[in-house]
Amino acid sequence: MPESSPATLLIQTAFIGDVILMTALLEYLHHAEPATPVDVLVRRGNEGLLAGHPHVRRVLIWDKKHRKYAALWELLGQIRAARYRRVVTLQRFASTGFLTAFSRAPERVGFAKNPLSRFFTRRVPHAIGDGTHEVTRNLRLLTDAVPTPLLPPRLYPSAADEAAVAPYAAVGPYICIAPTSVWFTKQYPENKWLELLAGLPAGLRVYVLGGPPDVAACERLAAASGRKNLVNLTGKIGLLASAALMRGAVMNYVNDSAPMHLCSAVGAPVTAVFCSTVPEFGFGPLSPVSYVVQTNEPLDCKPCGLHGHGACPLGHFRCAHTVEVGQLLATLPVMSS
Repeated sequence: MPESSPATLLIQTAFIGDVILMTALLEYLHHAEPATPVDVLVRRGNEGLLAGHPHVRRVLIWDKKHRKYAALWELLGQIRAARYRRVVTLQRFASTGFLTAFSRAPERVGFAKNPLSRFFTRRVPHAIGDGTHEVTRNLRLLTDAVPTPLLPPRLYPSAADEAAVAPYAAVGPYICIAPTSVWFTKQYPENKWLELLAGLPAGLRVYVLGGPPDVAACERLAAASGRKNLVNLTGKIGLLASAALMRGAVMNYVNDSAPMHLCSAVGAPVTAVFCSTVPEFGFGPLSPVSYVVQTNEPLDCKPCGLHGHGACPLGHFRCAHTVEVGQLLATLPVMSS
């Protein structure tokens, strides 16, 4: 059998936020093993996050929407042909466990909860809900001595990304809001965002951010706000450009969703609203200036799940409606007149 290459493959085919948090491992490997080439496998649609990333040699893509399982078999062939020394899956699902277990890599690493972990050479416990951050959980796949302080994730907007948002950033102090989420119960309600927009200083520019699926909701919010100095950029700039714009904001207001992790990856100031979820799950912000805002009302039903729901299971959604806009406004730096 041919000798394996020195390269490592990291597998993270979940959502945007998960890929962003994975980049902390790229930073760790760059410092701990600077001579090790690192490839990354992501789901189709997330590869743009790693465009031009200085610590990634190659991005492999799994198209989950077209010939999903045939594509998985083809990926296994690619992985075997690359003869990786180490394959690491950051997920607890059988599909990526399959790629890892049968990669033929000498080192096959993953969480013990993965259904195929018996074929791994390194199995790491996975605990959620005790306050351990996801970055720490992931780093434990590579080392028993997780660096302190914790290495944050990092993204690298290109010169083109920076140029795309430079005119928006040049107008003076501004904030960004990312009001939407894939999950209803992770999303601060529209009427609350409208209250926030009404309570912001009148002269402060506001940029609304989101992806193509968020355009309609953000257009409705922008129109309903009646705010003259609000610019809706939803669907008009990419993720890395959004991160570059958020980095220059005096504050970014987000849900417990991907834009929060964008802030962490560029050190942007952030206020994250946690509705049905809690930061103890390990997905809180890692920016130097970061705030978590939650309801002050004791709710036995919060959290109601690790991810989110299409509707409040009890119908009242008090975990969101009782978060006061004043809690968000309190994190805004004092603007000089």
